[in-house]
Amino acid sequence: MRVFSCLLVVTTAITSAVAFDIPEGASISVPWRHKGRPYFGWNLKDKWGNSVEEDRHKITIRASEDDTDDISADFVWALEQAQNGGLVHLEEGKTYVIGKKIDLPVLNDVYIKLDGTLKFTDDIEYWQKNYFYYPFQKSITFMVWSGQDIRIYGKGTMDGNGQAWYDGFAGREILDADNTYYRPILFLTDNATNVDVEGITFLNSPCWTTFLVRTKDVSFDNVYIEAFSTNASALPKNTDGFDSLNVDGLTVTNTRVNVGDDCFSPKPNTTNIYVENLWCNGTHGVSMGSIGQYPGVLDYISNAYMKNITLLNGQNGARLKAWAGPQVGYGYISNITYENIYIENTDAPIVLDQCYFNINETTCAAYPSNVNITDVKFINVTGSSSGKEGGVVADLTCSPGATCSGIMLEGIDLTSPNGTSEIVCNNIQGDIGVPCVSGADA
Repeated sequence: MRVFSCLLVVTTAITSAVAFDIPEGASISVPWRHKGRPYFGWNLKDKWGNSVEEDRHKITIRASEDDTDDISADFVWALEQAQNGGLVHLEEGKTYVIGKKIDLPVLNDVYIKLDGTLKFTDDIEYWQKNYFYYPFQKSITFMVWSGQDIRIYGKGTMDGNGQAWYDGFAGREILDADNTYYRPILFLTDNATNVDVEGITFLNSPCWTTFLVRTKDVSFDNVYIEAFSTNASALPKNTDGFDSLNVDGLTVTNTRVNVGDDCFSPKPNTTNIYVENLWCNGTHGVSMGSIGQYPGVLDYISNAYMKNITLLNGQNGARLKAWAGPQVGYGYISNITYENIYIENTDAPIVLDQCYFNINETTCAAYPSNVNITDVKFINVTGSSSGKEGGVVADLTCSPGATCSGIMLEGIDLTSPNGTSEIVCNNIQGDIGVPCVSGADA
């Protein structure tokens, strides 16, 4: 990192000068309200108690000259300068390349205004040796966001540069026990509180787009997530829109997702979920889970309300999924509501799957899931299936090893191309609110 010395002069009753080093091409500007007096983090507040953008000291850094010009050290410096009430601005029309594993500071009251592009290199050999590792499904990431009161917003893009990863992973499976081809997650929070992401685009993540870990009160609003490949034989895989682990308070609103896997998929120990105005195309649906994967481990998902969701051209629509097999865990999914869901050209519009992941019927029967599913409502679900499952538009099959109760369907108007519409229910306790048949009779 190239540096030079400069003087920042702050005028007070007694004029003083403070010397410090900043990277070449970087700058720090002080809000006009603070000019003529030292800046001690005094900020005007909005109605939510956060300081307004205009009242924050702003840090800019130089942009990358090309796709190999790494500015990761400059970026860390900028975040450090923005602690306790500052703003880092990545400017429109500029690209900022991250080419190294970096330890971000633990942030406190920091805004990142992303109007340009924050782009990660596609040096697969480097990133498969240099990453942050999470044992849940052998997850890795480029860098970790932690701290409190973090706001990332703007009209820019966080670019995972995923094409090389899609090409290299073709034919592999993320859950294959022998897989060592780890792909980075684009955006990961850990030990974070009050994180707001607004307006930006997440593009071409190598693996999951977002993974929220040990995080409280995280929200996404007006976000666009896309993953596409220029190679028809190597499509994006496992590029989920939203995944979570040990999260309390997850909100997604006014968001569009166009990826080849789960649109929204909170994983173990996620509670207090709110989703509204979510559009998903070509995905595996809005899923609760999967949970119950690891032997002896208690997993749960609870208190989720999802409304005004559009699901197009996908594998699944509204889905609950839990593991079965000889070496799995246990847990529960409870108090889940899907309301006002529009589904079109989707293989399985409503599904309760307790034989995840690719467990055959014989093994699933011998080693059923131990995840209880209770108090789940599907209200006003309309649209059409693709016809892949014949006339079946909803398949609610509970494991004989679990309890499934309080499952209610209301206002269901789903059709299939062959003109029939069947709802399957197996091992469900009580009335589900609509006529249903067993899987054997479907």
